[in-house]
Amino acid sequence: MSEKISNNAMIYATLALNSEVDLQREYLDSDDVPEDERDNEEEILADLEQAFMEFVDLYKNRCKTDKQLPDIDELLNSQL
Repeated sequence: MSEKISNNAMIYATLALNSEVDLQREYLDSDDVPEDERDNEEEILADLEQAFMEFVDLYKNRCKTDKQLPDIDELLNSQL
């Protein structure tokens, strides 16, 4: 896949990953996680956080070249 990711796709992916990180944290903070699955669920959270941070870095780089994009703080704090 050599095509450039569109701005909208990058925005949606970043926001989706941010939501997934929040949901996974909530799940881990709840009493719903079986003890024998906790390590796996924590690894999932770590993977989600890493993917999110990589998309944040990509988004910040895109913002440098496309000044019409909102900055990352504005994007993450906006109500869509």
